[in-house]
Amino acid sequence: MPDMSSSAALAMTHLIPLAEVDENKVTPGVLGFIVFAVMALAVWGLMKSMSKQMNKVDFKEAPDPTAESESEAAAVESKAKQG
Repeated sequence: MPDMSSSAALAMTHLIPLAEVDENKVTPGVLGFIVFAVMALAVWGLMKSMSKQMNKVDFKEAPDPTAESESEAAAVESKAKQG
């Protein structure tokens, strides 16, 4: 049977490169998180405000008085043609 310590050592050599940190690599860090959090809060506030404004809008349209009189006139004309 193969020695377990050699397979463990082989596994550790594959994991070691994952633990290394490249000094030349740029990461967002704390400042990036703070900027992201502020932007997320701003979007949340804007969405909440927009929701309030949209709830104030009345989407029901008032009936058009000219359209009603035109439909009555058309009904009168059709009755006159029939009878």
